[in-house]
Amino acid sequence: MTKIRTCITIALVLVATNLLAVEKEAGQTDRFLLLATTRTGTMQKELNEAGARGYRFVGTQGGTTAFAGNEVVVIMTLDPEGRRYRYLLLATSRTGTMQKEMNEAPPEYEYAGMTVFKSRFGGSETAVILQAEVKDE
Repeated sequence: MTKIRTCITIALVLVATNLLAVEKEAGQTDRFLLLATTRTGTMQKELNEAGARGYRFVGTQGGTTAFAGNEVVVIMTLDPEGRRYRYLLLATSRTGTMQKEMNEAPPEYEYAGMTVFKSRFGGSETAVILQAEVKDE
């Protein structure tokens, strides 16, 4: 079952990549971004870079990917109204710690999504993504 899921995922990524290449040739901006990394710090950086370019979080999943092992994978889409976003990514293996970190986040951040993935050091971690719209001042 896992091999089938991996093959389907690879096929979908290849199809999406080909469609995006056609759009780029036509001078259009990508509607979707797929971010994937094994490091939560890198993911938060990539989320914020995409958010600053007008992309917003759509969904996430943690698990084994075909190329890099255990990763957090995030899908983002271009915001139709051109809004900009900032992100916080919280990751921990302890639910009590997660609750504390979520409650300590600045009030403008709202829950966007979560996933569970295997950490590089063994065990599982819960990752929560918080999102805040950037307001023009």
